[in-house]
Amino acid sequence: MHVQQQNHPAPPPHCAGPRPKRPAAHRAVALLRRRLGRAVTVTYVAAAALPSPGLWLRRPHVLGVAGLVELPFKAPQFLLALVLFSAGLQVPLGELRRLVRRPAALVTGLALHVLAPLLIVPAVALALRQTSDSDGGSGMVAAMILIVAMPVAAGATVWTAKGDGDQPTAVGLVLASTLASPLTLPLTLAALCPLLSADYAGRLATAGQAAGHAFALTSVVLPCGAGLLSRLVLPRRALHGLLSTAVPAALLGSLLLTYVNASGVLGPFLARPRPVLLAAALTVAATVCGLSFVLGGLTARALRLDAHAGASVTLACGMNNSSASAVLITTTLPDRPHILLPVLAYGLLQKVAAGRVVRGYGRGNVASERIGPGS
Repeated sequence: MHVQQQNHPAPPPHCAGPRPKRPAAHRAVALLRRRLGRAVTVTYVAAAALPSPGLWLRRPHVLGVAGLVELPFKAPQFLLALVLFSAGLQVPLGELRRLVRRPAALVTGLALHVLAPLLIVPAVALALRQTSDSDGGSGMVAAMILIVAMPVAAGATVWTAKGDGDQPTAVGLVLASTLASPLTLPLTLAALCPLLSADYAGRLATAGQAAGHAFALTSVVLPCGAGLLSRLVLPRRALHGLLSTAVPAALLGSLLLTYVNASGVLGPFLARPRPVLLAAALTVAATVCGLSFVLGGLTARALRLDAHAGASVTLACGMNNSSASAVLITTTLPDRPHILLPVLAYGLLQKVAAGRVVRGYGRGNVASERIGPGS
C-alpha cells in the first residue's frame, strides 16, 4: 500500500519564535551611529555654550596619590588612543589577504595620500599670500598642513562600507598610513614649513619633531597596533566581550574628544566673534578638502580603477585624521587656539564630501551594471 506523503511548507521566519532582543546598550550605540552627524552637531553646540568642562579636560592632570604614585594624564591623548585602539580592534584581518594579490589600489592610495599635500597646500599658500593678512595666512596654512599630514581617518572604512566600496583596500590604507606616520608625518611637515612665516615655521618644525619622535608612535601607531594584537591573540569569547565594551566607549570617546577640541576655540571665538576669521577658516578648509577629493577621484579615473577601488582611493586622499591633528595642535601650539577653527571645519566638510563620493560611485556602479561589460 502506497501512502503519499504531503510536503508541508516551512513556516515563515516570523513564525519561528520571537527574536532575541539586543541589549539596550547595543540599541543605543546603533542609534547613535545612525544619528552620528546630529550628535556631532550637538557636541559643537555644547562646546560653544558650555566650554568650561572642555577647557578643564584640555589641561594636563596628575593621577594617583600625591607623594606616592603620580602619573601625568592628558585627556585628549587618552581619548585619541581609545578611538584608535577600537579601530584596530575592528579590523577584519582576513580580508587584508586580498591586497597581496591586488595591491594596485593600496599602493596608489598610499602614494596619493602622501603626495597630495605637496601639490595642494603650496597652491593654497600662494593664494593666501595675496590677501591682506599680516602673516600671509600662515596660521591657516599651518592648520591645513597639520591636517593633511595625518594618516587616513579610520572613518574612511565606515564610508567605504556604506558605499559598497573596496573594504579591504580602505582598511589597508588606514593601517598602512598609520604605520608609516612616524616617517611620513615629520617629512611632510619639514617639506611644507618653508611656506610659513618665520614664527609659524619654527613652531611647526618643533611640532614635526614631536610628531615623528613621540606623537605618531605613542598616540597613533601603538594604540592601533594594540587593537590589532588583541584581535589576533584573544579567544573569541574574550574578543567579543572586549568589542562590546571598547566600541561603544570609543564612539562616546570620539564625541568627547570633539567636544574637548571644539571647546578650545568655539567658546573664546563666540566671546569675541571674528567673522573674517570664520570666513577664512571655512574657505581654506573647503578649498583644501575639495581639492583633495577631486585629486583622488581624478587619479582613480586616470588609472581606470573599478568603482569599488576608486571610492576607497578617493576617500583615502580626502579623509585625514582631524582628531589627531587637533590633539597635536593642542599639545604643541596651546597658545594658538584659533588655528583649531579650520581643523574643526575640515572635520565636518570631509564627512559631507565622503557622503557625496560614496553616493556618486554607487550610482556609477549601478549604471555600469545596467549597461553591461560589453558596452
